[in-house]
Parts: sequence; C-alpha cells; structure tokens
Amino acid sequence: MDKSRKTFGRRCAIKKIALGIAALATALSSKPSKASSAQRIIVRDAGGTEAEIFKDIFYKPFQKATGIEVASVTSEHEPSAQIRAMVENNKLFWDIAAISSRAVLSLTARDKVYLEKHELENDRFVSLMPSQFRSPYSVGVNVYTTVLAYRKDAFKGRPLPETWKDFWNVKDFPGRRALRRHPCATIEMALMADGVAAENIYPLDLDRAFRSLDRIKPHISVWWTSAAQTEQLLQSGEVDLLPVWIVRAYMAMKAGAPVGFSWKQHIYDCGEWAILKGSSNIQACRQFIQFASNPERQASLAAYGGYGPPTPDAFQYIDSKQKTDLLTYPKNLQKGIRSNDLYWLKHQEEIMERFNQWMLN
Repeated sequence: MDKSRKTFGRRCAIKKIALGIAALATALSSKPSKASSAQRIIVRDAGGTEAEIFKDIFYKPFQKATGIEVASVTSEHEPSAQIRAMVENNKLFWDIAAISSRAVLSLTARDKVYLEKHELENDRFVSLMPSQFRSPYSVGVNVYTTVLAYRKDAFKGRPLPETWKDFWNVKDFPGRRALRRHPCATIEMALMADGVAAENIYPLDLDRAFRSLDRIKPHISVWWTSAAQTEQLLQSGEVDLLPVWIVRAYMAMKAGAPVGFSWKQHIYDCGEWAILKGSSNIQACRQFIQFASNPERQASLAAYGGYGPPTPDAFQYIDSKQKTDLLTYPKNLQKGIRSNDLYWLKHQEEIMERFNQWMLN
C-alpha cells in the first residue's frame, strides 16, 4: 500500500472516530448528569449481552457504592485502532476499556504506549489474580475460550466428539461442520488435529497447519464470521459440530437447544480492563478496577455461564455444583491452551494474508 493510501485510510479512521465521539457526546449531554466530569468514567465494552452483564455486576453497583457515574459505550470488536487514534489526537472519549489481552499487548509492546499503568499490583484484590491474567497496563475481568461444541441429537447413540482430531475425523464423526473464517485459533486447531501436542503448538508450523486445513476444507458447510452466527447455527441445527466461544454454547443451551461441548484442547484468552493514556479520570478508573477485582464480585459472573472469573479466590463464593461448569475451574482450565498473544502480535498480518488467499483457492 502506498503512502497516500495509508494517509487516506488513517484520515478516514480518524473521521469515523470523531463522528462517533460527537454523536455520543450529544447523547450524554442531553441527559442531566448527577456528577461532574471528574465523577464520571466512560467505559468501553463489547455491547450486547456482555454490556448487560457488566452493567448488573460492575457498573450499577460501583456507582451506588462510590457515587461515580459509569457511562458505557460500545465499539467495534477490536478497538485498538480507535484507541491509538484517540490518544494520538489527544481526543479521548473513553476513560477505560474492556479489551482482549492481545489488544493490550498491541497497545503497549511497541515504541509508543497508549495505555496508563494501573499501579495496582499491591492492591489486596488485584494481587490475588494470577500473573497470566494481568499486566502492568491491565487487569483481568473475565476469561473466555473456544471449545468444540456439538448437537447432542446429531450424535445420539454414537461417540461424542471431544478433540480437534475428532472434528477432522469425518469418517467416525460424520455430520455438518462449521469453522471460523479467521486464522486465529483455527490454525491451532488444525495443528492439534494433526497430532501436535498442546505444549508444542507455538511457534506455529504454518505449512503443516495449512496441509491439515486442506483435508477438512471440503467438509465445511459454513464458514462463520460472528459469535451470534454460531449460536444461531447451534440452535437451528444447521450444523452438527463447530468451534464456538463458550458463552455462545451456554446461550444456545439456555435457549433449549440440545447442545454439548468438550473442555479438551480449548483455546483460551482473557478480557482485561485498561485505562487509556491521558485519561483525566485515572484515579476513578483505578478505583473501578479495584472494585471489579473483588473476588466476591467476580463470583457473580458464574450465574451467566461461560464467563470464567480470573481470580481463583472467587470460587469460594460460588456454589459447589456451579464451580465445575466454569472455564477457570482448575480441572477445566488445565485441559486447554493459552493463546500466545505475543506470537500473534508479531505474525498476524502475514498469517491473515496467507489464510485469506487459502480461502480463495
């Protein structure tokens, strides 16, 4: 891409963000505020079900306990580019964001840092969180994962698929299949299906992965592109087995669909709170992170299914029957592999290009 196209693309991105900021500012200013700007924080989340859950567990209780108003904003799935543009132009409209650990790394691992250090390592709650779920710039809010899900009615009287090798085994596990139209996690699945041990997944052997994908490609009925689509595929019975974010598997089950899933070889990562560089409400954001990191509060995530509290101490506040259904329950977590964010940060562009070309062939 030449310099002029890059410049044009950057200007377009900045323009879109500016328009979004103006629209949200109008919406917020149209309502009387109980607090001054110093007593309000604006939190970015993924919207939808997640926003409703966070509102019940974190936003409303925090506001009630502290008097600090929380305004939530929804943005695109991966808002790293938006955050960079806001910080570079000194026009922040979010104070804090719930983003993936990979996004945190992309915003802090290069020359310029776009996030504030939270400085909460010694906080009584934050310090309880395992190091893999926090960094100097972020603190875990929930752990999520991709699992192999299936329709129970499609496998009635037959062995249930449990591993990615089973998913690739169309002879012994016949059925309509769906796969994500994105290389992240899909490449790891392909390697495990080909016999690579979880501890040897990284660095990714791309040639081997694409040979493995070549074998399953003719048997894929649907290439899914969104979380909502996977839930619909499970509920409708359009496909019989597919990799899916675990929250969507639970939602399909809650809706009454005969769905099951396997914990074996799940691929997990963490959603984290991160304060934008230059926020004028840093202390209030830190106070919010401390509040959200309370193990007893994190335990409330258990009621929603699929959300794993990142702090082990949260399990002492969770019903014993419910514990074993959660991702971060030790026996479940140890059956999976952690996505290597640093590897993907370095290689995502080249892998994405190769994957997209492979899809076209």
